[in-house]
This record gives sequence, C-alpha cells and structure tokens, in this order.
Amino acid sequence: MLKNIDPALNADVLHALRAMGHGDRLVIADTNFPSDSIARQTVLGRLLRIDNVSAARAFNAVLSVFPLDTPLQPSVGRMEIMGAPEEIPDVQREVQAEIDAAEGAPAPMYGIERFAFYEEAKKAYAVITTGENRFYGCFILTKGVIPPRG
Repeated sequence: MLKNIDPALNADVLHALRAMGHGDRLVIADTNFPSDSIARQTVLGRLLRIDNVSAARAFNAVLSVFPLDTPLQPSVGRMEIMGAPEEIPDVQREVQAEIDAAEGAPAPMYGIERFAFYEEAKKAYAVITTGENRFYGCFILTKGVIPPRG
C-alpha cells in the first residue's frame, strides 16, 4: 500500500499512467469489450486490469492521478449506443459525475460510434478492463498536463 494512492491503482496501471504523455489516450472498458485483443494492438501491447469495480469506481481511481486535457478539448469519449447515439445510459451518467467531480466543473463527454470506438481504441496507449458488466461502459480518455507551480 502507498499513502495517498487509491488502492484500486495497481503497480501495472500506475506505471502505464505515469509513462503516458500529453495527448496519449487511455481506454477504460467494461467486461464485454474485446479488451485483450484490442490491448495487443496498443502502444503498451498488453491488457491492464482494475478488476471487480464499476466503470465509475475505476474512473474515480484513475482521475485521482491522471490529468485530463479538458482545457483544450473534450477529453473523454464514450461508446455510443447503437441506434440511439444521443442516449446516455446510467453507467455513462455515473462516469460523467466522476469526471465533473475530478475537474471541479462540467466536462462533457463526446460520443464515438461503436465500431469507430474499436478502431480508435487500437490507437490508444493502453487499455484497462474493469469489472463493469453493464453495456456501453467503454471510454477513451486523453491525457492532459500538470502545469508548473507558481
């Protein structure tokens, strides 16, 4: 255990989050997402896990150390529901609440069509699979920067 580090962030996840740079993208996915096969095509090349937690809980942990690129652009994409791209399911509402809390202001997500999401996920730095078992609990985050003090 480490002080001030969320225990959901295991060593592999922390290493990947720290290694990522500004503009790199991270996928946080539900249990139905083809995480392993997609992860093999990412920069990291292997799957990371935050097991047995919901997507919102994983976001809470990740956003405790991960800066989003929100000042410049919407920084979290969500997988759209097929046939209802504007519909926001509960899992995505819960994640939106975690994003807004971490940012201290509303930071709306943008939609990505399901099959386009798969293609974008392959270009990410890494994929983290969670224990989320609800459909459409899949997201792509863009890493921001931490400004210098003063």
